Amino acid sequence: MPRDILLCDLDAFFASVEQCDRTELVGLPVIVGGSPEARGVVASCSYEARRFGVRSAMPVRRALRLCPEAVLLPVDMARYRRASEEVFALFRQYAEAVEEVSIDEAYLAVPPGKGVHIAQELRRRVREDLGLPLSVGVSANKLLAKIACELAKPDGLKELWPEDVPFVLWPLDVSVLPGVGQKTRKRLDEMGIRSVGDLAARREETLASALGSLGGTLWRYAHGLDDRELETAREEKSLGTETTFPRDVSDREEALAALVGLCEDVGWRLRRRMLLARTVTVKIRHGDYGTVTRSVTLPRPVNTDGAVWRAAKELFLRHAGHGPWRLVGVQVTNLVDTDWRQLSLLEDHGREIREEKLAAVLDDLKARYGKDVVRRARALGRSKVRGGRP
Repeated sequence: MPRDILLCDLDAFFASVEQCDRTELVGLPVIVGGSPEARGVVASCSYEARRFGVRSAMPVRRALRLCPEAVLLPVDMARYRRASEEVFALFRQYAEAVEEVSIDEAYLAVPPGKGVHIAQELRRRVREDLGLPLSVGVSANKLLAKIACELAKPDGLKELWPEDVPFVLWPLDVSVLPGVGQKTRKRLDEMGIRSVGDLAARREETLASALGSLGGTLWRYAHGLDDRELETAREEKSLGTETTFPRDVSDREEALAALVGLCEDVGWRLRRRMLLARTVTVKIRHGDYGTVTRSVTLPRPVNTDGAVWRAAKELFLRHAGHGPWRLVGVQVTNLVDTDWRQLSLLEDHGREIREEKLAAVLDDLKARYGKDVVRRARALGRSKVRGGRP
């Protein structure tokens, strides 16, 4: 069935969320990443910072040398996930199908002929309701929608239809096509192929002979052909999160405080997706970069913060050794739907039932007032609770 395809991309997402929450940052170069005194890379940066040459995955120290006046902020992944969930909820109001590519990017399938109108409406809603910029590419397939979205950035809308391919796509550098990395780009350069038009002018058999199956794929892409369907039923295999400390942590209680916060986040995400997890894994990285990963499989699947935390805490205390620690993380796997239950009549489930009721109350509060409205005292860290209630 013919449908218009939209590729929606939240521009400079982490930095945009920070500018939305703190309006005094609007118009300023913002870098989201680690601290300048320690290691860390740029997770996101505003377009004001990009004008100085700052890019994602760049070491923070280098980014600050390029843009000394930048505002440097820590990563707040829980906040970004909440913003993402709000945006994706809007997507689902307008789309027949949604493929989640990442936390800030998604393909949408909409009725044919409605793509541009829906893209305009989504950009308006995301800006007015959530305060975030959204770039959208509109076309008849995923490939052209993706390229159109790149051409639309920042904060724009672009159409790219199959009939536009010779005029819009062919003049572009061949690196705009998926699958053209450094190695393939070098091989194409050796063949005298620099633009998409150069690639389209070659015979498919010639490209297949030089590049194997990738050659045929690139030939089809160069002609704007792409029959990939949206992947809307992607099975969730794991959920996890981790944090890198700004400086190595030697205090065990401080490391555990960070870990309990991660467990709360994982528990919240499990319940939002109506999933249970049977296996809990803890990741521990020491100051010398030595990394330990240990897992435990529980007698029955769980999704409460307390159950995840008890398993993670036991793993940490058993395997963390002595500090200093650089990073801690928690992941859950062996996921099943919440419909799946296997409760033994010989066990006392009083604590489990109490925790499920507590989780339901806390989830309701978080849904109403934000995920950080209530946190376990231990997750706030030692310094914030010593000498009084947090």
